[in-house]
Amino acid sequence: MRIFVLTSLFIVFTLSAMAQNAIIRGMVSDSVEVIPFASVFIKGTTIGTTTDANGEFTLRNIPKGDYVLVASFVSYTSIQKNISVKENSDITVNFALKPNQTRLDEVVVTGTMKPISRLESPVPVEVYTPTFFKANPTPSVYEAMSNVNGVRPQVNCSVCNTGDIHINGLEGAYTMVTIDGMPIVSGLSTVYGLSGIPQSLIERVEIVKGPASTLYGSESVGGLINVITKKPNNAPLFTGDVFTTSWGEINTDIASKFNLGKKAEALVGVNYFNFNQRIDNNNDNFTDVTLQDRISVFNKWNFKRKGNRVFSLAGRYVYEDRFGGDLGWATENRGGDDIYGESIYTNRWEIFGTYQLPVKERVMFMFSANEHDQNSVYGDTWYIADQKIAFGQLTWNKEVGKRHDFLFGAAMRYTYYDDNTPATASSDIDNPSNQPSHTYLPGLFVQDEIVLDDYNKLLLGMRYDYNSLHGNIFTPRFNYKWNSKNKQNILRFSFGTGYRVANVFTEDHAALTGAREVVFLSDLKPETSFNVNINYVKKIYTRNDWFIGIDGAVFYTYFNNKIFPDYDTDPNKIIYDNLSGHAVSNGVSVNLEVVYKDLSILAGVTAMDVFSVQDGVRERQELTEQFTGTWSIGYVFPKIGLSLDYTGNLYGPMALPLLGDDDPRPEFSPWWSIQNIQITKAFGDHLELYGGVKNLLNWVPWRNLGDAGLITRTNDPFDKNVVFDTNGEVVATPNNPYAFTFDPTYVYGPNQGIRGFFGLRYTFDQ
Repeated sequence: MRIFVLTSLFIVFTLSAMAQNAIIRGMVSDSVEVIPFASVFIKGTTIGTTTDANGEFTLRNIPKGDYVLVASFVSYTSIQKNISVKENSDITVNFALKPNQTRLDEVVVTGTMKPISRLESPVPVEVYTPTFFKANPTPSVYEAMSNVNGVRPQVNCSVCNTGDIHINGLEGAYTMVTIDGMPIVSGLSTVYGLSGIPQSLIERVEIVKGPASTLYGSESVGGLINVITKKPNNAPLFTGDVFTTSWGEINTDIASKFNLGKKAEALVGVNYFNFNQRIDNNNDNFTDVTLQDRISVFNKWNFKRKGNRVFSLAGRYVYEDRFGGDLGWATENRGGDDIYGESIYTNRWEIFGTYQLPVKERVMFMFSANEHDQNSVYGDTWYIADQKIAFGQLTWNKEVGKRHDFLFGAAMRYTYYDDNTPATASSDIDNPSNQPSHTYLPGLFVQDEIVLDDYNKLLLGMRYDYNSLHGNIFTPRFNYKWNSKNKQNILRFSFGTGYRVANVFTEDHAALTGAREVVFLSDLKPETSFNVNINYVKKIYTRNDWFIGIDGAVFYTYFNNKIFPDYDTDPNKIIYDNLSGHAVSNGVSVNLEVVYKDLSILAGVTAMDVFSVQDGVRERQELTEQFTGTWSIGYVFPKIGLSLDYTGNLYGPMALPLLGDDDPRPEFSPWWSIQNIQITKAFGDHLELYGGVKNLLNWVPWRNLGDAGLITRTNDPFDKNVVFDTNGEVVATPNNPYAFTFDPTYVYGPNQGIRGFFGLRYTFDQ
């Protein structure tokens, strides 16, 4: 009986005590989606839990008192909230976590030309932040793309090291590069305009793979790279980043912001790169890497207006002096036929901005203008060119009800192009004259983003352009997105068409750097294409703080009127014509992201097949790999302020341009890989020292080529001792057993071996 009484009293006391305790409940999200398995706990106690599949949590039997409630999740910044618990209270506390620098689910603008969450975008957009690029510091955006899956910087000339960016196997002429959404890098500047963008001013880089012509017009057939610069209001007060390498390269990035009263704020950045060492490790008496002396100045203004309306204005100036060639070349040899050198002077200015009209609707006017002036010589071939582009675009964003989000746009692009080649000369032999090209490209476009329900979304778009040289062009698009309730599964289906017109310099630049003659068999028609892309995203959150993200895509692009360079029919010519058959680029790409506490992994593979079919004959595209892999692995030791980054890429064999049947060099490149390692030490919140090794494997393309060499006949670059027959074919002689002419086009990767690097970054926010 006594035991029963004591037990009853204990139960009553316990229930009474529990009745006096409180409940804390709530939800954890990132303002876009709920976060399952997030940790929620009371600081300094053992009381805690994790959110369920719907992002909800409940803490029961909390004694009265004042507490600090903490919510945290991998790759997000933790949030603390002070709460006061009273007896019998039922408190609701919600957390909206913000992604940290390693997270890629953020607001994007490239796919739809308006701000939208990356998860909500019906167009698959890849986002890369400065943290990603800092893992392998480079002096240009061009080189920084080497660790992005499915994107490859392609070196096109072993002498001047010109290059472009391939997306899913398509050449650089198919890739549009924009700055803040403006078509700044195009046409003539495609070859040399990718350098000199101060990386300290880059907010992020957004990449769309596949045609974006519906919104951006010509040149975005293969994909779009949008470099988005920082806004003055969210940039540090001062940043400096300087590094040097054991080869003697020096790169400096400096940026600062300031206010002009209460009306405007500005951001100024300067990039300077210098490399002046004539290195010849392959002993062909030619520079392995071009010498460069480049300075770029960038200035961006944000003007404060009533109603927080946007008005931004930015400008950039770039000057570069670039040289590659014979080790004995001097400036006085420029343009002569005694000592071979390729010398390129580039002067370039840009101005671009956005102005929001003072009306109730969201109406934006975007504008840009740029001039690219190039004074270059390739041996004794002079190429003097000037290109001016003016662009204006008006967009109106109109929501109709809760389901339709329209974007209407009108654009005008004017291109002026002049050079010293027959491309801008009259065809009248008796009265020769210079005739610069004037191209007008007005366009109209509309898209409707349709919300069918919480799980399904459509994007329909159409663009009409009138090219003053080629006439009417229509480019429709269709995008569909499905997501699961918790948005951990996303499926996107995209269909789009694209077009591009030929730019003479972009197409025939390889010929200027050698002895090949460029031949255009007919007036080149615009290429047209259609693309199908299926994208699937899977996000996995585990209870022990692992995050795993899988992003896979299957792509297929079909081309009509493809502009095709023929290197093989005549070893002395590059013959351009529209392909009478068709061309195809198709494949599969997978990205894997893994984050666990202080470990982060981003890896990707792409397998593809790019080919053309003409007269029933299927031919693989030259200088295009069938497999590529990239990775970026980082680990942070927070207690000692140290981080380790290991980055790299792997490429499969590519078909290479040979100089005839007697060329002894391999028809295909080997498997090759560039790997880098970096250690960074942080000193407080402002200073970082970093260093490491680039190209750990010391891979270079000229190894194992024998006496043929990467560049043929560097001993006779003007072909003075080459013997030709009556048909213009090269005749093999004892001094020229392989029937070579001078040619630097047998190149597929960077020609720079292993080197150490060291740098420092300083950031001041106050």
